[in-house]
Amino acid sequence: MRLVALLFCLTLAPAVFSQEADSLAKVADTGHSVRKAVIFSAVIPGAGQIYNHLAMPKGQKKAYWKVPLIYAGLGATGYFMIKTNKVKNDLRSEYESRDAGNAPVLYQEYDQTGIATLYKTKRTQRDLCIIGMSLVYILNVVDAGVEAHFVHFDIGEDLSLALYPALLPNNGFGVGATLNFHQKRP
Repeated sequence: MRLVALLFCLTLAPAVFSQEADSLAKVADTGHSVRKAVIFSAVIPGAGQIYNHLAMPKGQKKAYWKVPLIYAGLGATGYFMIKTNKVKNDLRSEYESRDAGNAPVLYQEYDQTGIATLYKTKRTQRDLCIIGMSLVYILNVVDAGVEAHFVHFDIGEDLSLALYPALLPNNGFGVGATLNFHQKRP
């Protein structure tokens, strides 16, 4: 299972870092680097979000609120991973103890088959917690990169959506839409 998680991370890493060199280089004349945001978040979860927050213009700062969510996700999955791993280890010890001929200690109400079934269940739950923790970590890194691309994106009056009635072929009625957006170049 650890090998699967490692392979998953290694296959996702090129996708995160394989963007064009211009997009990962410093944004023109702003000094804000997408690469730095991704690396900061990869080294210290949440650091890329803080880096992006500090680079945003006043009135648009909003990246800091994600940091507690990142740590809550990592903490919760880590807690449940440790807890289920401890129970899994207790079940393995109980099973081995019974095989050696000792009396049941912790799980007296279960027979050997029940202990083996509980062990497999807890092992699966632990593995799912590891996958969950990996997903929270990967989402943290990807979010920092995406947010860094939009640090200097203008959300102003140039962004508009116009809906209007439209006449369709064969005398049908419908709704037409026009979406206009322009990215402000720094």
